Amino acid sequence: MSVRFGREFFKMTGSGNDFIFFDARREGPPGSLSVPSAIRELCARGTGIGADGVVFLEPSTITDFAIAYFNSDGTRAALCGNASLCTTSLAVDLGVGAAAGLAFETDAGVIAGRLRGGLPEIDLQPVSRVDPAVDIPLETGELRIGFSEAGVPHVVVLCEDVDLVALGTRGRDLRWDARFPHGANANFVSPGESGSWRMRTYERGVEGETLACGTGAVASALLLRAWGLAGDDVELQSRSGRMVGVRSDRDRSEWRASLRGEGRLVYRGALSAGWSEIPPFGAPAPEQAADRASRSGTQTVAGAFRKPL
Repeated sequence: MSVRFGREFFKMTGSGNDFIFFDARREGPPGSLSVPSAIRELCARGTGIGADGVVFLEPSTITDFAIAYFNSDGTRAALCGNASLCTTSLAVDLGVGAAAGLAFETDAGVIAGRLRGGLPEIDLQPVSRVDPAVDIPLETGELRIGFSEAGVPHVVVLCEDVDLVALGTRGRDLRWDARFPHGANANFVSPGESGSWRMRTYERGVEGETLACGTGAVASALLLRAWGLAGDDVELQSRSGRMVGVRSDRDRSEWRASLRGEGRLVYRGALSAGWSEIPPFGAPAPEQAADRASRSGTQTVAGAFRKPL
């Protein structure tokens, strides 16, 4: 039995925030791949490729290219900071943009990016909403709560120790709090070593903790500065242990922020042509495909074939 391959994909990570990328400029519109059920199947860990989100590189008439970003639950989001860092790195690797500077469209506006010292850095659209105080009762260990719209909505909680936060309950409660009509990502920050900060995030659209959140880092850095606790260059340690950095400037009522961090290609692969017809977890997989994969050194993941780089 021969295996028919479908679309090529790229698996990338930004400080533990991981994504599946498709180049829809070269292979055509995403079609059924962008429907919520397909996104959920692709992002499912254990039965799919596994990721926090899916990114499609698409054509643009005003910038180098555009992206469409989907959370792992299938919802489309205006922006994802770590996905944008990964986008910058991948675009340079694919020759879509220059390492010295590129630009791409998102649902939150045009993002400028570049490689600096081998790492991606992006400039977000100006942030106009940074509320240092939100009328939400503090819980034990919490010191302040603020809100910022850094491309997407974020509530930020300054606490004594992020390790003591019951993220599964407190994070979920804040994410669904009625004060935020569109929901919000819930970020918790506490002091780290050598002037840095530690953060954890309960992410909207993933509905759980992620190992990093780029726009959450931006929102946290802006609020730390608004609270008088940090300067214009903030280092935050993500849950994965990797550091992300945020530089900011304030111009009257607007904040301008740049995010830097990891954007690393883990592997590339191709979906099997019938990936959506793969049996559910627990059902027997086609023996011929498994045998072919073992002979060729290619790994199969829920219908996705991973090719070592």
